[in-house]
Amino acid sequence: MAKVKISTTMGDITVRLYDETPLHRDNFLKLASEGFFNGTLFHRVIKDFMIQGGDPESKGAPAGKNLGSGGPGYNIPAEIQPTLFHKRGALSAARLGDEVNPTKESSGSQFYIVWGKVYKAAELKQLEHQMKMQQEQNIFNALAMERREEIMNMRRNRDRDGLMELQDKLAKMAMEKSKELGAPSFTPEQVEAYTTQGGTPFLDGGYTVFGEVEEGLDIVEAIQKVETSMGDRPKTDVVMNAVTVLEQ
Repeated sequence: MAKVKISTTMGDITVRLYDETPLHRDNFLKLASEGFFNGTLFHRVIKDFMIQGGDPESKGAPAGKNLGSGGPGYNIPAEIQPTLFHKRGALSAARLGDEVNPTKESSGSQFYIVWGKVYKAAELKQLEHQMKMQQEQNIFNALAMERREEIMNMRRNRDRDGLMELQDKLAKMAMEKSKELGAPSFTPEQVEAYTTQGGTPFLDGGYTVFGEVEEGLDIVEAIQKVETSMGDRPKTDVVMNAVTVLEQ
């Protein structure tokens, strides 16, 4: 069982890395053993959400420097597992957005630790409804992209009736396809975690969760509460003095 200690200027955090995500596990161990993270910052901190670090450009970064785009020069294929989710303390890989990263590849080094909030059961039900709507929208967008040339011709010819008819057709196809896939829903394990521990359920399925905090959740709590400035950077730098492998 792989474990890594993140020693920060605010205290130590010990994380366990999941064997179910071997690419992310091995990469994190490799970077830690090379000292890659030493001296980097938790450069993006959002209260009641998460703390993010792993940007090599954050080492010794002057105040006001734009951070969050650095990395080791490579990405990692997504290893998104339905059983690994964004409960409080989850260790997850940051990544670029879907518009430039449709396969959800992870940053080679940037990661975040979840804080989030405790949800009521009714709030999770509402989130499930939103997820269902988003699933239908994603399917509709994909279908529209397949018919892009046809749509562009209709627009050039100002064929509004044709566009409306096609839109209705694609919407019905999206609804049918969504029904075939099944409505997104939270498992009993997710519901239990999100209504007791807390977390960020709206991130599930979008980012690779590859570990969790075993010790030092109080340090994560303290870091997510610090004062921040522009770009969500802490006003007083939270430095990872050393990230060391405890077990491999």
